[in-house]
Amino acid sequence: MKRKATVNILECVACGCCIKVCPKNAIAIPKGIHAEISKDLCVGCGKCAKECPASVITLEVIEP
Repeated sequence: MKRKATVNILECVACGCCIKVCPKNAIAIPKGIHAEISKDLCVGCGKCAKECPASVITLEVIEP
């Protein structure tokens, strides 16, 4: 089962906590508005979701 992280961009406050814990550097905050996660780089480890103080990052199952 493959997973990828997604961000609720309407609720994200661009605090950067997720960027600090991502082992693959898959997260960026372009223009300081909200976090964006690269689907190509994300390995679905869930570290960002656990670290997010606003709880706006979730893991979704990706169909093969």
